[in-house]
Amino acid sequence: MSRPHSPELILVIGDKRKSSWSLRPWLALRATGYPFRERKILLDRDTTRAELEAASPTAKVPVLLDGELAIWESLAICETLAEWFPAAGLWPADPGVRAQARSAATEMHGGFASLRREFPMDLTLRTRATPSTATQLEIDRICQLWRDCRARFGAGGDMLFGTWSIVDCMYAPVATRFRSYGVALDPVCATYVDAVLATPDMRAWTDEAELEAGEIP
Repeated sequence: MSRPHSPELILVIGDKRKSSWSLRPWLALRATGYPFRERKILLDRDTTRAELEAASPTAKVPVLLDGELAIWESLAICETLAEWFPAAGLWPADPGVRAQARSAATEMHGGFASLRREFPMDLTLRTRATPSTATQLEIDRICQLWRDCRARFGAGGDMLFGTWSIVDCMYAPVATRFRSYGVALDPVCATYVDAVLATPDMRAWTDEAELEAGEIP
């Protein structure tokens, strides 16, 4: 399938303040410029499970709906968007570089469980936390990966592979965690975090998350 069937896609997401997996494909979908509508399911509510079961094959968010077609898992949604919208440049054009980008994105998708558990995403949180040994090792690995990507592939812009890509979508929630928990970063990684958080789409999501915090108990 080269394009969506529907003139408007639906992305089912969770709370913008805390749903890191929803943020990732939302950023990728925004980068395509294709019309889409959000369907938000508030998490940790009495009605959440029933709403998720009605919307998603896995009873989890996110899920992308194109008519009767449902695509789940954040990275699978991003991959599908890259196929549907090649002009958006969601993956690097060079096959070798693209393989490196896929490796970095998949490492995020399948790894760093200690960081995710210990420092859950909360866009309104500002604190300074001391990570456990396991989490610090994961932070160190992420920073090593970021420095390597910036040094080898980042010459074309401020992102890990120069211009915005799925890799940045996958690591954007990590950037928010590093800010929320006051993680100390080297200059390369600190500059990258600032660049991600300053993008218009990331600012738009953050603004809406802050509104949520005041509206949703």
